[in-house]
Amino acid sequence: MSLTIPSPQSDATPSVEAGAVPQSGAMPRTYQVRTFGCQMNVHDSERMSGMLEAAGYVPAEGGHADVVVFNTCAVRENADNKLYGNLGILAPVKAANPGMQIAVGGCLAQKDRETILKKAPWVDAVFGTHNVGALPALLDRARHNNEAQLEILESLDVFPSTLPTKRDSVYSGWVSISVGCNNTCTFCIVPALRGKEKDRRPGEILAEIQALVDDGAIEVTLLGQNVNSYGVEFGDRQAFSKLLRACGGIEGLERVRFTSPHPAAFTDDVIDAMAETPNVMPQLHMPLQSGSDSILRAMKRSYRSTKFLGILDKVRERIPHAAISTDIIVGFPGETEEDFQATLDVVEQSRFATAFTFQYSKRPGTPAADLPDQLPKAVVQERFERLTALQDRIAAEENRKQLGRRLEVMVTAQSGRKSEETHRLSGRSQDQRLVHFSVPEGAPAPRPGDLVTVTITEAAAFHLVSDPTLEDYSLRRSRAGDAWDRSQADSCGAPSPASPGERKGVSLGMPALPLRTR
Repeated sequence: MSLTIPSPQSDATPSVEAGAVPQSGAMPRTYQVRTFGCQMNVHDSERMSGMLEAAGYVPAEGGHADVVVFNTCAVRENADNKLYGNLGILAPVKAANPGMQIAVGGCLAQKDRETILKKAPWVDAVFGTHNVGALPALLDRARHNNEAQLEILESLDVFPSTLPTKRDSVYSGWVSISVGCNNTCTFCIVPALRGKEKDRRPGEILAEIQALVDDGAIEVTLLGQNVNSYGVEFGDRQAFSKLLRACGGIEGLERVRFTSPHPAAFTDDVIDAMAETPNVMPQLHMPLQSGSDSILRAMKRSYRSTKFLGILDKVRERIPHAAISTDIIVGFPGETEEDFQATLDVVEQSRFATAFTFQYSKRPGTPAADLPDQLPKAVVQERFERLTALQDRIAAEENRKQLGRRLEVMVTAQSGRKSEETHRLSGRSQDQRLVHFSVPEGAPAPRPGDLVTVTITEAAAFHLVSDPTLEDYSLRRSRAGDAWDRSQADSCGAPSPASPGERKGVSLGMPALPLRTR
């Protein structure tokens, strides 16, 4: 589906052809990508940034950008409000800045389509989940024709991982192994917006991981709507466990994570691969959604609470220190107090390190939206507060078990909200717990991507703290930290020299791997 709609606020500035850099002497147009939603959207935004930079755009410095792209989510109701609120704020900004363009992509664009242009006629381009690669051309066309562009495809155009990419991090990267979903959960609109599952071939995935590692990354997260059903398209039920084991053979790759699996398809071979592959981290995100079997049935979640708890038992038997997180929906239509109590009981037994809890949101186009017995907001809110109070208590108790343990922490570029006051840096432990730590006086400071080993001295519900002594603090400088140094030098216009035989880092798509000589 491709429409051209007049846009009275569009500017008729001559366009740059898609993929071309602006002519010498012209000021390059700046861009900003704003992301709402899940990790898949975060990774898609890296693709959007990569394509815009390949077309000659540069990241905006400060508040104003010539092009603002919204990568949207449609899972919850407030996603609509957030988008249209942001578009409303930008309307006068665009009116005061001739030539500015606004684009909307992602799941909400796939769902709302023409509605976006009706509600916000100052938008220049709308594109869906299946044609992310069309973004630069749509912007060019809108600028050239002085008309808004709407292009929504019903099936995948190009697998996103073949598109140019601007990675958010040099030390850690997302790698999509599949897109789409074959499940029919009644609360979820994702299958309608992203289509049936499409799997990449293992060799392509491993080549992309190798390219990231060659550029300095030491951590990757494998992404899929149902990541453990990987292989269904080419008929290999153990493809995901084989992929995890193959990641273990990539030299220099220290941390492998994945999200999100589906309990119904989570098999013992995956647990074995996790336990037996040293660089697969002792961390698992396993969405529960509800602890009530009757609600799971109404959700069309093809597992029951006993199976779910059995998976956790098997994981903890093989990986004793595994940290397990989850997703839970409160207030699904027809949920009784007995159903909700079943959820509380499963949460108590599961001992989640953290949980992403959501109040059920009625989404037009999903079967659950038409179910009877939609619950009053006050009931849902009260249950939500009880659930979060329980989970906060459990998370604090589980974190207190970390007191006195020595943990290896990969330092991140982001610090805590109180970092200026506490002078602590932040990072993630192997099991993905957030750790704020101080550097003892006289000890070398780490760079993002470096690894420190420290003893945990304090614990709260949402983070751990370490204030180590000089003797207790250990720093391991990493290739990822070296890559961070190079990226900072490059961003300041002073590229650091590569070591002999080292290739310059790449950030556009999945590059060809260099030939190796021994």
